[in-house]
Amino acid sequence: MDEAAAGAEPVIIKKYANRRLYNTQSSSYITLDDLSRMTRNGIDFQVLDAKTGADITHAILTQIIMEEEASGEQMLPISFLRQLIAMYGNSMQSLMPHYLEATMDNFRNNQRKIQETWTTSMGPDALAKLAESNMAMFKAAAGAFIPGNNAGAAPAQPQAAPKPAATSGDELEALKAQMAAMQKKLDELGK
Repeated sequence: MDEAAAGAEPVIIKKYANRRLYNTQSSSYITLDDLSRMTRNGIDFQVLDAKTGADITHAILTQIIMEEEASGEQMLPISFLRQLIAMYGNSMQSLMPHYLEATMDNFRNNQRKIQETWTTSMGPDALAKLAESNMAMFKAAAGAFIPGNNAGAAPAQPQAAPKPAATSGDELEALKAQMAAMQKKLDELGK
């Protein structure tokens, strides 16, 4: 784990007048995409104006959000943005940052709990097992409708060779027997 993410001092990023960002930890120039990636990876950073030393982290994070909203799939609905803008100058403005931060923390905690519950109850390969079961059921169903095709069917008791149908009543009975066999196979796969 990166030491900045482990609770050490944040990585200092300097922004120069030419709009370039300089990572003082890695001694390299970076982009807003790099800062976005650092944020997603939980790496704490602070952006300082190189000339004045002023902390401009808030403005840079807002710029990252604006670029994400402009170039990708939009996450912030228009109604939310309007309500947020309406809060500026409102007597409740000072409470909004704390409220939004607590709401986002709760959302992320709930998301993490759901993921943990899914993993512990279903196992890490739950989706692979589900896909395998669905494919086996599909093969069994398809095999029941294709004469002479037993692909994907569970081994069953040997069946007598089908007798030639002499009458339409015999054909109906044969179809009923095939449907019963297919239902049995599906029931076995569903267990």
